[in-house]
Amino acid sequence: MAVTNRLACYSDPVDHYSHRVRIVLAEKGVGAEIIYVAAGQCPPKLVEVNPYASLPTLVDRDLALYESTVVMEYLDERYPHPPLMPVYPVARANSRLLIHRIQRDWCRLVDLVLDPRSKEPARVQARKELRESLTGVSPLFADKPFFLSEEMSLVDCCLLPILWRLPMLGIELPRQAKPLLDYMDRLFAREGFQASLSAAERDLR
Repeated sequence: MAVTNRLACYSDPVDHYSHRVRIVLAEKGVGAEIIYVAAGQCPPKLVEVNPYASLPTLVDRDLALYESTVVMEYLDERYPHPPLMPVYPVARANSRLLIHRIQRDWCRLVDLVLDPRSKEPARVQARKELRESLTGVSPLFADKPFFLSEEMSLVDCCLLPILWRLPMLGIELPRQAKPLLDYMDRLFAREGFQASLSAAERDLR
């Protein structure tokens, strides 16, 4: 895959929000320069294009985007094949709602566990809530190859980085979560997902 100089993605090599953007890039086969930025390090160019110096940040010529969901939707519209959002407005709205729920229900717990300022009792409770919530929704993964969809979508791109990090979070799903475990096995084996992983992310499992 040829790398284009005009498209660059500043990305944290271990953060799940950065990972979701790299999955979109990989699934679409978009050649982009991935510029890994370790925590606490901020290249001057990043400060120039993003007043918050946050990650991920996508730079496409004179355009700079720096909110992961905004970046993902832009990439899906800018590079429409293969599509990662439904065509019809109602289905698109439902996908956005699922992304919102992943953000509120699961990303919040992941961030709490990973935040070094979190107290240990709060981490323990967050791990318990995340494990129980994922186990509870596992039957939803039984009927379709992707999360409530016949096709790969941005919803999967938001969910997979969380699932990949479960061992690092200290979470092991029980056997009754088999539909979700099978989903993880299938999607982790995808060429696009494997291509999205940074070297540090490969070491998480």
